[in-house]
Amino acid sequence: MERIIEEIREDLSRRIAATADRLADRTLAEDPAYAALLGRAELRERIHHNLRQSVEGLVLGVRGLPVELADARATGTLRAEQGLPLASLLRTYRRGGRLVWQALTEAVAAHDPEALPRLLPAAAVLWDVLDQLTDAVADAYRRTEAARSDRDRERRAALLDALLDGAGPPDGPAVSEAAAQLGLPERGRFAVVVLGSGSSGSSGSSGSSGGSRGSADPGGPGRPGTEPAPGGLRVLWRIRADGETGLVELGHHPLDSVRELLGPLGARAGVSPVVETPGHLARARWLAALALRTVPASGGPCTALLDERLPTALVASQAELAGRLRQVVLGPVLALPAEDRRVLLNTLGTWLTCQGSTTYAAQRLYCHRNTVSNRLRRLEQLTGRTLSDPAHVVELALAHAAVLQRAAGEPDAAGPKPAGRTPRRGS
Repeated sequence: MERIIEEIREDLSRRIAATADRLADRTLAEDPAYAALLGRAELRERIHHNLRQSVEGLVLGVRGLPVELADARATGTLRAEQGLPLASLLRTYRRGGRLVWQALTEAVAAHDPEALPRLLPAAAVLWDVLDQLTDAVADAYRRTEAARSDRDRERRAALLDALLDGAGPPDGPAVSEAAAQLGLPERGRFAVVVLGSGSSGSSGSSGSSGGSRGSADPGGPGRPGTEPAPGGLRVLWRIRADGETGLVELGHHPLDSVRELLGPLGARAGVSPVVETPGHLARARWLAALALRTVPASGGPCTALLDERLPTALVASQAELAGRLRQVVLGPVLALPAEDRRVLLNTLGTWLTCQGSTTYAAQRLYCHRNTVSNRLRRLEQLTGRTLSDPAHVVELALAHAAVLQRAAGEPDAAGPKPAGRTPRRGS
C-alpha cells in the first residue's frame, strides 16, 4: 500500500491541489459563515493543508503509527475563537475526506488500474484517520467554546455587578460602559427583583447571566440572559452567595407584569419601582431588597412591589426606630401573657386588613362582632390610642407591622400568628 501511494505521490499532490481549489469555491458559495470569515486564498490554503494531512495520516495509519492531531486541534481552537459554527467546520472536513478518497482512487486508476483492488483495505484506514481528525477538531472547538462561554459569563457578571452595586456616579462612564456592553439602552424602563433565600425559584445557574453561584446566566422563566422572558420581558439574573437578583428591562410592559414572570418560580420576591436609567439600578436593587423584607419568611411564595408596601417598608428600613415604635405604641400589649398578646395583636391585624370593619373582622376570626369590639376597646385602653383617630390608627398599623417583622426575623419570638380561627373570648 505504501509503495502504491509513493508511486502516485506526484500525481496525487496535483489532484489534491485541484481538489482544494474546488472545495474552497464550493464552501464559500454555500456557507455564508465561511464567506464572512475567510478570503478564498486563506481558505484554500487551509483546506489544502488539511487534505495533505489526511493523506499523511493514511500513510501513518497503514504503518500502524499514531496520526498527528496537533494541527487539527489548533484549527478547532482557532475557528471557535473566530466564531465559525462547528457544523460548518465539520462539514468542510468531511467533504474533504470524501474528496481525498476520490483523488486517491483516480490517481491509482490512472497509474495502474489493476492496483485498485489492493487499495480497498486503505479505505477503512482512511475513514479511521478522518474520524480521528474530525474528533480532534470538534473536541478542541468545544473546549475553547466552553472556556470562552465561561469568560463571557464572568465578564457579564462583573458588568451586572457594576450596575447593581453602583460603580461610581450614576451618570459616570463606568455605568454607561457596563450598560452598553450588556445591551441596555441609556434610557428606558427598568426594575430590579430580589429573591428571598431558600426560595424554590433559586437556581443552583447567569448567567448573566442561568449556572453556578456567582453566575449571570440565562435560562428558565427568569434566569440571566439576553433572551426575552415570558411576556417579552428581558431579564438579566445575577446569582451570588448573598442571594439572587434580576435586572428586568420592562420596555412598554407595566411593572405588575413582573408578577407573571416570577409566578412559575414559586419564590418570595421584592420588586423595586421603575427607574429610567441604568445609573439608578443600584438604588433600585436596595429598594427591591427592602420590598422583600416586607414579605414574611414563612408566608409562602409572594411578590412584593415596593410601592404597594411603602408603610411596611418604611418600618423595615429603620430597625432601631421600628423597635422603639413597637415599644412605645404596643408595649403594654406586648407585656401581656402570650395568649392574650396573640389574641389582641391578631385581632388588630385582622381589623386593619378588613379596612376597619368590625363585621368583616369577626367573620374572618369566626367570632361575634361584639367580641371583636371588646378586644379592640381593650387594645385602646392598653395603648392609649383610639381607633377613631386616623393618626392613632397610623401609629397602631405601623407598630403592628414592626411586630410582624420582628416575629418573622426571630422565629422563636412569641409574636402574633396569621389570622385564622380564634377561640371565642369576650376580651
